[in-house]
Amino acid sequence: MLGLFLLLPVLALHARELPDYTPVLLGLAMGAYGLTQALLQIPFGRWSDRFGRKPVIAVGLALFAAGSLIGALAQTVAMLAVARSLQGAGAVSAAVSALLADLTRPEVRTRAMAVIGASIGLSFVLALVLAPVLDAAIGVPGIFTLMLVMAISGLALLGFAVPAEPPRTGGNESRSLAGLLELARRPALMPLYAGVFALHFIMTATFLSVPQALVTDLGIASAGHWKVYLGVFVASLAGTIPLILATERSRRGPALFVLAILAVAAAQALLGIDHQHLWVVLGGLTLFFAGFNYLEARLPAQLTLAAPGHERGAALGIFATAQFFGAFLGGALGGVLLGRFGLAGVFWGSAVVALGWATVAAGTRRAAANRHEHG
Repeated sequence: MLGLFLLLPVLALHARELPDYTPVLLGLAMGAYGLTQALLQIPFGRWSDRFGRKPVIAVGLALFAAGSLIGALAQTVAMLAVARSLQGAGAVSAAVSALLADLTRPEVRTRAMAVIGASIGLSFVLALVLAPVLDAAIGVPGIFTLMLVMAISGLALLGFAVPAEPPRTGGNESRSLAGLLELARRPALMPLYAGVFALHFIMTATFLSVPQALVTDLGIASAGHWKVYLGVFVASLAGTIPLILATERSRRGPALFVLAILAVAAAQALLGIDHQHLWVVLGGLTLFFAGFNYLEARLPAQLTLAAPGHERGAALGIFATAQFFGAFLGGALGGVLLGRFGLAGVFWGSAVVALGWATVAAGTRRAAANRHEHG
């Protein structure tokens, strides 16, 4: 995840320097990993049930390494898109989660899963800070090379440090396709799938636009972007932490959830109105991260509560598919909006997606309240 995140803050600026640059190609390069992740999350999870977790994880890491090598050598945006697609084909998060479950006792499993979740969150923060610094020092080809080294290191850890997995039972754990479709259409879960789709659509579109706004509109060199990201992320905690505490200590969780989505929508609208003044951009990004951090933690928590234990793994696979498909479309459609309407068009498009999500979430909240009243 650190490897995938590292390119988000810098890829758009790098692609603009390549000979075949177009906004549409840039959008595909930004989101291509999401499409292959979305298509392969569930198959990789099912294959891990049948053939074993570690062999499937090894294949995924090898694909990620191959994509990183192609990215390091890429001289065009089209090849960057190919590299990102191949990296995304290493869709092993479901297999990794399943292996963790295989290797932990039930009483410590939740804690172990929380550590993985925290590591992904930390990876995102580190990527925001480190990516501009690494870009200045070694460039995007160097970052791809670093990702290749991390993939090879992951293979070494898998082979020499991860304990042997329990024997497989021939794939009996895999859910049927009909069962997966039923789980995907379940009314209690569909709003959560739609929510993570929207959130990662907005995130990818944001990082398609914000780095370019910082350079072209505000004159901040890419090497200094880490200061902006670190500053707004730390400032955003003043909004995220109270939201989390209020959710845990009161019954206003559904209302606060909608409020966080509206904060994301307001942030995107603010950036759409004015991304040419520093304090407006800083304010918009702070508001965005306050809502994003809360929603990124809250969505999987809600899913684990809504999905029964024996269906939780399959539901998380569908959830991950929706997440990465959102990332793909955020890049692809964001590139189209960038080409037709400029940076403001991307921000306004994200605001519309957030408002649509808020409408769905508010409707779900009202339906739940009605059921409670008549229950």
